[in-house]
Amino acid sequence: MTSQISAQSIRSAQCPAYRIETERLVLRCWQPSDAKALLDAISRSLEHLREWMPWAASEPSSLEDKIALLRSWRAAFDRDDDYVFGIFSPDEREVWGGSGLHKRIGANALEIGYWIRADRINMGLATESSAALTKVAFAVNKVDRVEIHCDPANVRSASVPRKLGFVQEALLRRRGAGTDGAPVDTMIWTVFRAQLNDTPIANARVKAYDVVGCEIRLD
Repeated sequence: MTSQISAQSIRSAQCPAYRIETERLVLRCWQPSDAKALLDAISRSLEHLREWMPWAASEPSSLEDKIALLRSWRAAFDRDDDYVFGIFSPDEREVWGGSGLHKRIGANALEIGYWIRADRINMGLATESSAALTKVAFAVNKVDRVEIHCDPANVRSASVPRKLGFVQEALLRRRGAGTDGAPVDTMIWTVFRAQLNDTPIANARVKAYDVVGCEIRLD
């Protein structure tokens, strides 16, 4: 893994991580200049996304709408309100999906969400990106708990936390909303900081960088 940003030194955790590198991916904070690449990724994946993602019902949106959305995500990132990441090819020319570390589940915890471009599914990219984000959540954000929520009918999505050593804590019946607005069941998968070394996440090769491009210690 070679960063395109020259890091002069490795520093202790500087929250948040704006850029994360794995063996096959770059995850980073969205920029408004990513709007065209994001639109392309969504347009290639509409049928795939509409089955599981309620937000896909309003796609494709305009370039102007996407620019405004990415500006709002960047602003939330800078305010430490929410951390939405793009999943990019190693050269960052293509958007391969999206993910995030979300504060919506309460204090001292973050929730990971993800989607992968249709022609990149079944390659383990959601698993790889989720392992990286979990590692960063514990090392940089210093939370105690990371969760993944998914519809039990979404077999691919549910396989991600299972592979990573998350534990299914609950199946909440009719608590979520499906793409048509109808109630659906929701699985809750959890991993705690104290359990990290007993999971495959501990072996994930990950580098993280702060807003000025300095590498962040993940140990």
